[in-house]
Amino acid sequence: MEDFRRFFMRGLAALMPTLITLWLLVKLWSFLWETLGQHIIWLIKRIWLSLIDFGVIPFTPVQRINSFSGMGEFRIELIGVVLAVLIVYIVGLFVGNIIGRTGWRLLELGVMRIPLVRAIYPAVKQVTDFVLADKSHQFQGTRVVAIRPHDNGIWSIGLITGAGIGSINKSVGREMVTVFIPSSPTAFSGYVVVVPREEALELPMTVEEALKLLVTGGVSAPLLEVKSGKMSVRGRQEPSGEKPASQPPVGGALPG
Repeated sequence: MEDFRRFFMRGLAALMPTLITLWLLVKLWSFLWETLGQHIIWLIKRIWLSLIDFGVIPFTPVQRINSFSGMGEFRIELIGVVLAVLIVYIVGLFVGNIIGRTGWRLLELGVMRIPLVRAIYPAVKQVTDFVLADKSHQFQGTRVVAIRPHDNGIWSIGLITGAGIGSINKSVGREMVTVFIPSSPTAFSGYVVVVPREEALELPMTVEEALKLLVTGGVSAPLLEVKSGKMSVRGRQEPSGEKPASQPPVGGALPG
């Protein structure tokens, strides 16, 4: 039983990423078909019948129209899903420019006037924006730092997001910086602290490496080593016999 448990867990660990990926793709397929695809196919059939009524195209039996001239159900569903993907892409192109974004916001304002929709739409939009919105620019140009927001020498990984608040700088008489402390495993949620600039220890890693570290709970942490007096980032795997990487000195200051 111990061997069975061990090898079963190994097999599960090997198959789970593939199985979950396939499950998500199937769910996405079903979502596109049920919410967009089948309605697009219905609209095409209505347009087809209208063109026949106006004599634009030759008469076609309704049975052939409903079956798309003998196509199987899977082929009809495939056409519907492909057309749904194209419509989503076109909407993305539309809202990707200033005119499209303005028009979409006006449409949202109109939708928000409907009482029942107004109670549901904002919450749904927040969730979809968090999951699907492009966050590549959110921390562009920021630096990864380690700070001690609590006592007992506990360090937290954060991202410098801007200069300190002016009133706080004047009150304490020191230069402050605002630092966003992401949480794990949802690295795009967290809290903001304002700390003295000299107490923020800048780390030699990119924002992507820091977020990967936080999302994986530290499993994918890059190792640091010293080369010619400067810090550099290494992968986690150490060659056999090599000593663990050195850690940055406590209390390092950010460069001017």
